[in-house]
Amino acid sequence: MIFRFEHHDPETYRRKARLISLAMAAQFIVFGLVFSLWLTSVWGSSLWLNALGVFLGLLATSLVFALLRERPWMNEMRYVWQLKHHLSRVSSYLPELRRGMRDDNTAALDVLAFYHQGMHQLAELNGRTTDDDAERLAERLEVRQKREAKGLPVEVGHFDPEDLRAFKRR
Repeated sequence: MIFRFEHHDPETYRRKARLISLAMAAQFIVFGLVFSLWLTSVWGSSLWLNALGVFLGLLATSLVFALLRERPWMNEMRYVWQLKHHLSRVSSYLPELRRGMRDDNTAALDVLAFYHQGMHQLAELNGRTTDDDAERLAERLEVRQKREAKGLPVEVGHFDPEDLRAFKRR
């Protein structure tokens, strides 16, 4: 499935992320307590029953979260999860992609451009700066220069995970 970059307001994303995190944590606490109280009232007090109640609370919270995940107000969260997933996949291929970049492989340059754009966007959405990693900045500049030298656009608009098949791990 092709991943396309989207623009999301960082302030809106951070506000929603905080709100959803707090709501899910509160829901987990309530479910964990309710299940623990119910289990210990039915079968007596036990550490294992309390632990089972907490585990059931975690399952119930996960189920509610899975059901709400596709709601329109979760667009920003869903986008960031997908971005992180794809960045994680790409990062496991970085040594092969860097070798491809040295060989002027266009596919490697495309994937590395996606990686650096994605890392920059993720940092921006989280309110962080990427200026503290000199190696990443140098590599980003090198990718940009090589793309310009080949007549490729500086930025990419999407990422196809199938592009990683050409870079099998050794």
